[in-house]
Amino acid sequence: MKLAFQLAYKNLIGAGLRTWLNVGVLAFSFIIIIFYNGLIDGWNDQAKHDSIAWEFGEGKLMHSDYDPFDPFTILDGHGVLENDQLNDLTPILLRQASIYPEGRMLSVALKGIDANQTILELPTAALKNSTAEIPAIIGRNMADAANLKTGDNILLRWRDKGGTFDAAKVTIVDVFETNVPTVDAGQVWIPIKKMWEMTGLENHATFFIANEKYQPSNILDWKYQNQEMLLSDLNEIIAMKKVSGSIMYLLLLAIALLAIFDTQVLSVFRRQKEIGTYISLGMTRSQVVGLFTVEGSMYSFFAMILGSIVGVPLFAYLAKTGIGMPAASRDMGIPLAERIFPVFSIQLIVGTILLVVIAATIVSFLPARKISKMNPVLALKGKLQ
Repeated sequence: MKLAFQLAYKNLIGAGLRTWLNVGVLAFSFIIIIFYNGLIDGWNDQAKHDSIAWEFGEGKLMHSDYDPFDPFTILDGHGVLENDQLNDLTPILLRQASIYPEGRMLSVALKGIDANQTILELPTAALKNSTAEIPAIIGRNMADAANLKTGDNILLRWRDKGGTFDAAKVTIVDVFETNVPTVDAGQVWIPIKKMWEMTGLENHATFFIANEKYQPSNILDWKYQNQEMLLSDLNEIIAMKKVSGSIMYLLLLAIALLAIFDTQVLSVFRRQKEIGTYISLGMTRSQVVGLFTVEGSMYSFFAMILGSIVGVPLFAYLAKTGIGMPAASRDMGIPLAERIFPVFSIQLIVGTILLVVIAATIVSFLPARKISKMNPVLALKGKLQ
């Protein structure tokens, strides 16, 4: 085996530019595979962390009549929990409402939340510390859409429990920054006690946010969703992104492997005298096949070295500084930060190395199989088989 590596190394170095062209294409594919998967993994980690911190907590206890994807269920999708069931839960009451900034009407989701909550990163302390009659907090995207800022007073209209319209002035006491559009876009947050007074729905909630101490249990008219269930949509999006990305880098890898395959076919054809000499000197056909297979697989090892020289400083820089995302991409309705920090895990790097090495070895073995059928006498004469 040592002799095979030595001969393979000398043959590849002696091939000159042809070798380095194959190595360059394979190294490029290696870098692209790691970069794309690292970017997706970084986005996945960031989106899950932000969704849990800003929206999901440890889980949601949701009223069975409420469907987040059906706005018509907001009117009746709420209820009351017994006091002994409220431990480790933060209530949120959801109602449809309208605001009138600069004479325009905007439909919003009015959400009442406990101003003393600490489960979510929403700055609800601003609601508690405000002296305004009806304090409210909104996200940056909502503020930009409605042209609002901290300190603005705006007319809010809503319906009470009987369906009667009512209106009052609310004061924007804070505008928060978040990467989670589902707690920002088209939403106004006010203290839930004030919302109970406004709607007459005393102690009602549409859903509850659980903390890490909450123990799920079966409660009539309520259904519990853990983090895995709440993050399922995000996981499906990430999975689809990985599948679509795999098409791109598999095409790149296929081009590199095709170049190696063609090189090996040409090598077997042009080096028949050399093959005949090896067999005449006592090497078995399987050893010669192994020599050519090792020679082809060494392209992948050279590609790993070249890819590491280029990729390690590049990946270290990207992992430290992140990759800026355009502002328009944050309007997709999914958590997406201004900068995504790729995650280049050991599993990703090792898995990519194994993929490239095994694939290069297979495509090198396929043309080398012809050697086992060669007649050494004819091979020494350089005649076609």
